Amino acid sequence: MPRPRSVYRAARIAEPDLVEGYEACRRAVRRAGGTEYATAQLMPPALRPALWAIYAAGRVVDDLADTGDPTRREARCDAWIGAFTEDLRRGAGSDPVRRALVHTVRTWDLPTDGLQAAFAATRADIGGRTHPTWQAWSAYAQLVGTSFFAQGAVLLAAAGVYLPLRLRYLDAARQWVDALGVIDNLEDLAEDTAQGRITLPLEVLAAHGLSAADLITGGAANGQVAALVETLAAQARTWLDQPELFEALPPALAVVARAVTDVGRLRLARIERAGPELLCGKPRLPRIAAERILLPARLEAYVAWKFLTPIGPAQSPSARATGRPPRVDRLLPAPRSETPRPPRPHPSGARPPRRPAERLPRHVAVVMDGNGRWATDRGLPRTEGHRAGGKSMQDVVHGALEIGLRHLTLYAFSTENWRRQPEEIDGLLTLVRESVLEEGILDHDVRFRWAGSAEGLPQDVLADLVRLEHDTGNRGALTLTLCINYGGRIELTQAAASLARAAAAGRLDPAHISERTFAAHLALPDLPDVDLLWRTGGEQRTSNLLPWHAAYAELHFSDTRWPDVDRRDLWHAMDAYAHRTRNFGTSPESGSGPPVADPVRPTAERPARDAPGR
Repeated sequence: MPRPRSVYRAARIAEPDLVEGYEACRRAVRRAGGTEYATAQLMPPALRPALWAIYAAGRVVDDLADTGDPTRREARCDAWIGAFTEDLRRGAGSDPVRRALVHTVRTWDLPTDGLQAAFAATRADIGGRTHPTWQAWSAYAQLVGTSFFAQGAVLLAAAGVYLPLRLRYLDAARQWVDALGVIDNLEDLAEDTAQGRITLPLEVLAAHGLSAADLITGGAANGQVAALVETLAAQARTWLDQPELFEALPPALAVVARAVTDVGRLRLARIERAGPELLCGKPRLPRIAAERILLPARLEAYVAWKFLTPIGPAQSPSARATGRPPRVDRLLPAPRSETPRPPRPHPSGARPPRRPAERLPRHVAVVMDGNGRWATDRGLPRTEGHRAGGKSMQDVVHGALEIGLRHLTLYAFSTENWRRQPEEIDGLLTLVRESVLEEGILDHDVRFRWAGSAEGLPQDVLADLVRLEHDTGNRGALTLTLCINYGGRIELTQAAASLARAAAAGRLDPAHISERTFAAHLALPDLPDVDLLWRTGGEQRTSNLLPWHAAYAELHFSDTRWPDVDRRDLWHAMDAYAHRTRNFGTSPESGSGPPVADPVRPTAERPARDAPGR
């Protein structure tokens, strides 16, 4: 297999040891036999070595987790991942794959959080991971699949090509990634069962009268396995069909996505033909049939990359701007405490009011209003109000942890905020970065989630949001949802569009659409209803925040402008909620709502302040 010298020239890679490292990556990806190598061949030559390195690293860690002495697999994975982190600090490595990966990360100034998350998920498979439901399976497939996909997206962004990560396309993108995951699982069925594991959703097996043991021990009837394969292949085929997603991509990437989809359909045809034989070996993709798809796609991709979607040079953005190498400290994963720390106490020693848990809201949503007016009244730029509001956000999060609130949603940046002056927009995003992304929230028992559209947001902010979601996914005391570039009507419109697409594709009967069905198509379908919606700053409107979830929310308005708020205001709002009777449309006499609480003074009274707006 001759070396593609023109590729290395395009990528400006000349050092023999680097070329050897990338060649090791290329051979590993090609030997794996998946679609990764074919996908890389559809990309511009300057990007191919970087993609080989990213894909090869995933293959190496997967092989370490699956092969060799079972008692030493964890140690081998940890050693390789630890060596990669150390190589990244030094800027070089003795292992060829790590050497290429370090060069890719430093050349393109890539964050490594997605890679680290995927490595950790692969390592966790060593003990034998099972997926009871489709939902659990999809969560894992998204973690591993989108981690490497995200690295590719960041790589493209560094080359000047941005993906349209709008809210309306997220559902389609997830389904497309899931389809490729199903295909991979079916093709690897023989290898997985030989190692005593099943990666498919157990609920699908149960629907066909099968258990994991049946497939592993060979006790499954051929008819049952054939029906299982047929069901999974049909589901994957439906998920692959995402024409609206492909139309939204830049022209060259649309060519790549359609080619990968067509090859996926070809792989599914081989899977369906194999049926029960999948338990005996991996079906081979006919080379001639695949080339009939890939050869014209390569020509079309070449033209699209050259004339419609040009890319920048193979040099990091920071090096282009300053002539200096990228900051290695930004490339390394952010350190975090293994054991979550308790919330920081309030300086005054105030403690939350004592109320039975059933009297307190489970989900509080907050419109953080008044930052700009707070600053204007003090003769300061409006951006200083947003900066001060970041401190209030930090304290309220600590107060939510102290009182035991389960869900806190903060409206940080609306889709309407783009109409403001550029410097104020920067201030609003600074509020997000300084109060949440850089405050050390990973050190506390907080699960972070983001609601909103990626369109228009800076790439570094997007990368931080994705990193936080990955890194805090296993936390459970408080779920903090930050609405950034969010609009409630847009969310409802896109959910309706998603339902319409599902109905048009035959996946949904319009006569059976219910509230539950509609909610399942929202951006965060598992977000509970808002019990208390609180707005600061003296205005009395909900401003398009979570219209579906807040339909029956109790409303609480306070005059205090957000920079003057701290956790005691949150506690006061929650205590006021505890005094209310919620009827949900019934009469009070029906007894459906909770009884009115006896008035009890909170343990920490709020002192009077001379802040404007009170």
